[in-house]
Amino acid sequence: MEKSAGYITKNKIHKSAGDIVLKIFAVGFIGFIALICLYPLLMVLSGSLSDNFAISQRGFSVIPKTYSIEELKDGLEPSVGISTDTYKYLFIEPESRRNILVSYGVTVGITVIGTLGAMIVTSMISFALSIKDLKYRNAISFFCNFTIIFSAGLIPWYIVCRNWYHLGDTYAALILPSMFSVWNMFLLRTYFSSVPPSLYESAKLDGANWYQIWWKIALPLNKTAMLTVGMMYTLAYWNEWWNALMFIDDRKKRPLQFILYNVMAKITAVSSGKVPRGANLVLPTETMKMAVTIITIGPIIFLYPFVQKYFVDGVMTGAVKE
Repeated sequence: MEKSAGYITKNKIHKSAGDIVLKIFAVGFIGFIALICLYPLLMVLSGSLSDNFAISQRGFSVIPKTYSIEELKDGLEPSVGISTDTYKYLFIEPESRRNILVSYGVTVGITVIGTLGAMIVTSMISFALSIKDLKYRNAISFFCNFTIIFSAGLIPWYIVCRNWYHLGDTYAALILPSMFSVWNMFLLRTYFSSVPPSLYESAKLDGANWYQIWWKIALPLNKTAMLTVGMMYTLAYWNEWWNALMFIDDRKKRPLQFILYNVMAKITAVSSGKVPRGANLVLPTETMKMAVTIITIGPIIFLYPFVQKYFVDGVMTGAVKE
C-alpha cells in the first residue's frame, strides 16, 4: 500500500529526485577530493619508477616514462615504461642494502616498543587526571601544561639526556625522549573525562582497584581515542631522525629516516660537483627523492587501512548514562 505521494510502499522507501541528486553530488564531491589527495602520491610513485633523464627533460607525470636509445638519438618524446634503476641503485650495493634493511628493523622496533610504551604512560596519566578526586590534580595539570608554553632549550635537554640519563648511542635514546606528549595526554584526558563516574563507582563496589578500572573499563570505552593517539605516536616514531642525529653514533642503531637522509645528502653532494676531478658520475637525483619517499611512507600507507576501520567505533558504546 502506497503512502506519502507514492514515496513509501509496503516494503521499500522511494527516494525523491532531490535526494538522488544530493547523493550523486556528495559522492562526486568526495570522490573529487579523494582524487586530489591521491594525485600527489601517484606522482611520487610514478617519479620513482621513471627514468631520471626523462624527468629532468620533460618533468613529472602520473604515468612513468623512460627514454630508449632510439628516442634519445631521434629527439623523440619518452615512451611509457617502468624503470627500476633508482631502486637498484639503493639496493644493489651490499653495504647500502644491508644498512637500509638494518635501519628498517631499528625503525620497526622503536615504533612498536615506543608506541606501546607511550600509550601506556599517556593513558595512565590521562586517566588519573580525569579523576576529579585525585589529590594535587590541578597542580599536576599545571606542570604538564607549563612544559607546552616554556622549554629549557636544546642544550640543557641534550646535557640532561646525554650526561644524566646516559642515553648516548643507545636504543633508549630513540624511544624515551618521545614517549610522552602533553598534547596527546590532554586529548585523552578529555575522552576519559566523558566516561560517567557511576561506571567507576560500580566497579569499585565490585572490588576493582584503579588499575583494573583503567584496564577493563576506561580503555575499552575510549578505544577510538586510543587508536587515534596511537597513530600519532606511530607516525612520530616512524619518522624519527632528530634523536638519532643527536645521540646515535653506531650505524647499526640508526633508524630508516636517518639512513635515507644520509643517502640523499651524499647524492646531493656528488651532484653539486663535490667529487674528484675526472669522475664521471650520473646519479638519479630526481627519481632518488621519489624512491626515498616511497620507501619511507610505504609501510604506513599499508598499515593505515587496517587501523582506520576502528575509528568509526562508538566512544561510549555500552556506557551508562547519567
